[in-house]
Amino acid sequence: MNCRSEVLEVTVEARQVEESMLALLHTILLHRSTGKFHYKKEGTYSIGTVGTQDIDCDFIDFTFVRVSSEELDRVIRKAVSEFKDALSNSGSDGMGQISLEFYQKKKSRWPFSDECIPWEVWSIKVNVVNLANEQERQICREKVGEKLGEKVINVVEVINRHEYLPKMPTQSEVDNVFDTSLKDVQPYLYKITYQITDSLGTSVSTTMRRLIKDTLAL
Repeated sequence: MNCRSEVLEVTVEARQVEESMLALLHTILLHRSTGKFHYKKEGTYSIGTVGTQDIDCDFIDFTFVRVSSEELDRVIRKAVSEFKDALSNSGSDGMGQISLEFYQKKKSRWPFSDECIPWEVWSIKVNVVNLANEQERQICREKVGEKLGEKVINVVEVINRHEYLPKMPTQSEVDNVFDTSLKDVQPYLYKITYQITDSLGTSVSTTMRRLIKDTLAL
């Protein structure tokens, strides 16, 4: 099986890291989740509904839509918070990447553990910049909102392509394809990982500052 790989990149202030990552990860998971399966007999099932919720960002001019599941939100927030802390501990300017990998399990014979086979990976590269004053921060707030809107459209376009998805499982195999641990939603099996780079390339800082200065000059 070929694993699809998609890369997104954002440049943000430190205070915008959490909201920007939540916006993108929740957008992807919104399209990679279903309602809970209710099996009547083997091979016959119905699918519950998935509620949605609009979330307004505090530090970015942006509103995103997420699955209305407090359980799923807690899991995502925990992973993003750990990433944000690691990023801030790396220095004043930082660069990192958080990845959302979807996979399915392949049963192995005892005594071997099940094999996890990835079928789609989203990598989000994050560049953190420091800004000089409140005027620059306000412009950054607007610009990051615009960029996030573009990224969300990009995510939806990619997901709408007719590419590989694991086939709908039978009742005995549902745990090989979906995370059934949540009571109100059923995302495809996934894991979130991250890595931190020591320092931010000057080209990224310069690009953001030039963008801000050009806006100030208008």
